[in-house]
Amino acid sequence: MLAQKKQIDEISYEQANDIQFFVNIKNGTRTKSYIFEDSNKISVGDTLTLGVPSSGSSTSRAYGGGNNNIGAANINTRQTKEYEFLIYGKPAGVGNVMAAMNGQAPSRVNVKFRGRKVLVNEIILSHKGSKKKPLNAQVRIGEINGRAFGINKFLTVTDLDNAFSYGEIVIGNMKMTRAEAIAKLKESKELLELELLSEDEYNEIKAELAPIIKNKS
Repeated sequence: MLAQKKQIDEISYEQANDIQFFVNIKNGTRTKSYIFEDSNKISVGDTLTLGVPSSGSSTSRAYGGGNNNIGAANINTRQTKEYEFLIYGKPAGVGNVMAAMNGQAPSRVNVKFRGRKVLVNEIILSHKGSKKKPLNAQVRIGEINGRAFGINKFLTVTDLDNAFSYGEIVIGNMKMTRAEAIAKLKESKELLELELLSEDEYNEIKAELAPIIKNKS
């Protein structure tokens, strides 16, 4: 049996879901890097971009009725786009603990942060329940200039895999998928046939995409 550690250099999606590996990882273990299922990678110190919120919420406010609706109340409802997997502060921070005590969920990050560049400060692992459950990776992110997000020093990505797959976070130097490579090659072939791309340009693109397309793993 492997010794349980509180710091590891790197972990992959496969390891996070392999009981032979994750059973030896303690909650709160930090890792320097996380490799996603599609082989893209995120590391402490990387700069991310906040993408498109994948959720939303609505708030309603009632106000008194007019002369023709005595006693009736009008309802004003406002829709707001929010990040499903990004919250203000830390999950165990004072604000979120107080919210939980009042039966409220942590405050999710608003759409106003879309496009913001942020810095990866920590990648934290915890089990999705007992130690016999797979690992979930959370990321503590901060402003690249070292300042706070208003009253919050940090934002937290509560589920790294989902935040990445839904496009809520965007990493730099993302690897092209096989499907994307095939689509680009087909597009290049059409441009060649339309004489909008030279034979040499097409062959250069083809040579670049061929290893990605041939790799079916």
